Amino acid sequence: MMTVRQIAEEIVDREGGFVNDPDDPDDPGGATKFGVTIHTMRRLGLDLTGDGEIDVADIRALSRSQAVEIFITHYFDKPRIGLLPEILRPSVFDMYVNAGGNAVKILQRLLRDMGYAVAVDGALGPQTAGAAQDAAAPDPIALRDAYGVARRNYYFRIADRRPASRKYARTRAGGKGGWITRAEEFLSPRYHLSGDAFRARVASWV
Repeated sequence: MMTVRQIAEEIVDREGGFVNDPDDPDDPGGATKFGVTIHTMRRLGLDLTGDGEIDVADIRALSRSQAVEIFITHYFDKPRIGLLPEILRPSVFDMYVNAGGNAVKILQRLLRDMGYAVAVDGALGPQTAGAAQDAAAPDPIALRDAYGVARRNYYFRIADRRPASRKYARTRAGGKGGWITRAEEFLSPRYHLSGDAFRARVASWV
């Protein structure tokens, strides 16, 4: 299995470089680099330029290695993703970077559906970790795939409710968008939606 650092480096690569489109009302993240938003920089007090302000210049100054460290510290260590079965960590870590505590809530809802009495609070503690370890014992890959499908469905539900978000789930050409392909990176190939199945799923979208 990959190390936490290797997972974080893949997340940084997946997120891409500097982006700042102040005219895009559908992107609340603002200026972003390597997946680290200006809001995250402000929350963490990262004044990289040392001018007393945390602004776009600080985002531009962020290095790849700094982004990796931010993800490891604040999106893996602090949420205690290391408590989870090793097979789940890459997907939950990646989703935590993308959606914060919702990454854990997706897992908790899945565990509840499987019959485990866990709270859906977005916090990883002994209860959720123990249930996940128990659920993974018979077939770790099955649990990973179940989480990946639940994650994909989470994205679909957002796009169902919010038309402005559909561009993240479906490309202009009508194929799978970034949200869906990202979720499927952590799924066994047999659970990837075919082109026809994907088009059928989003047929109701304008």
